Amino acid sequence: MEAINESSGNVFVDLGFSAEDSALQAMRAELMARLGETIAERGWTRTEAASQLGIGQSRVSDLVRGKWEKFSFDMLVTLVTRAGHKVAVAIA
Repeated sequence: MEAINESSGNVFVDLGFSAEDSALQAMRAELMARLGETIAERGWTRTEAASQLGIGQSRVSDLVRGKWEKFSFDMLVTLVTRAGHKVAVAIA
């Protein structure tokens, strides 16, 4: 039986990413999750989401499928802003 290691609270640290990459990946994951929640909460079809976010329907599909590697941090901030949210960074 393998040992179970307790999480550090950041899956990317646990996977061996550097502290800098872990922070960036965690922020990207949070932005993607919020965008997916917004699309679901507003009941947007992919066509409506594409129109509201100013991207193509295939990009909306990538977004809701969690294909985070296809989106830069800058693009995710842009999309969250287009969805009507404010983005803030908290430094702990």
